[in-house]
Amino acid sequence: MSKLLRRLTLVVGAIAVIIGVVAIGVYVLSERAIRASVTVADESVVIPTDSASIARGRHLARAVTKCVDCHGHDLGGATIVDAPPMGKFSGMNLTRGKGGLGASLSDAEMVRAIRHGVAADGHKLVIMPSVEYSSLSAEDLGAVIAYVRSLAPVDREIARPTFGPVARVLIATSAAPLFAADVVGRAVPLAAAPPSGVTAAYGAYLAKIGGCVGCHGPTLSGGKIPQGDPSWLPAANLTPTGLAGYTEETFITALRTGVRPNGGAINFPMPWKAAAEMTDDEMKAVWAYLKTVPPKAYGGR
Repeated sequence: MSKLLRRLTLVVGAIAVIIGVVAIGVYVLSERAIRASVTVADESVVIPTDSASIARGRHLARAVTKCVDCHGHDLGGATIVDAPPMGKFSGMNLTRGKGGLGASLSDAEMVRAIRHGVAADGHKLVIMPSVEYSSLSAEDLGAVIAYVRSLAPVDREIARPTFGPVARVLIATSAAPLFAADVVGRAVPLAAAPPSGVTAAYGAYLAKIGGCVGCHGPTLSGGKIPQGDPSWLPAANLTPTGLAGYTEETFITALRTGVRPNGGAINFPMPWKAAAEMTDDEMKAVWAYLKTVPPKAYGGR
């Protein structure tokens, strides 16, 4: 064997060893994060039983917090991400049917899952928007849980998440907040919602619990969605810079139809079909809030 060939063999071998060590390190670090158990103190939230509160919860779950976007139209569970490099993540079956969690979860465990992204057994939920949901008022949170409790049973088994190599790298390097439990504080106080109405304050509340901030970034300037699949389309700029061609009327039309004023389609992962169920006043409140956001160039997050 020539000296050059021996050197090439050594180099290739060294690279293979380095790759192997890195892969093992990524797996160990990601597995540690995935299997980590989180303890959160129980929080007391009144769960109403009257029809008006359940109707309010239904509206919130479908149009505002958009639970249906991950858990399915019937909240019986649905696939969120199914791509081998990333893995397979699903919203769980929340009903009392076979494979559902509705019959086994206590009210406190539902509160913990929604507000902190922590399951009943303490493991961390994947792509659960608890950073946003932690801002739900006690009244609205109670209404959402009341609606979930009222659901018809759906028999659907949902598999636990699997993590592909891309997801494991993102987890090991903390490059993407796939676990809200790592971000949300353990003692986030329950705050009251602003009075409902066509106001910027109420619009800010809706934008927060509705996931606008989660996907479009703290400044709403858009860009890649860090907690999502890397293949997802980036979020749009919702500051006055990005909405320069919009009016209140065309903003509402875009949310109702999924079509921008220029005729372009609003594509996945923007859940416009769920947002389309918001009331006119809710959309006007969000528009009022967006007009108060400082202009910012696209992608600054």
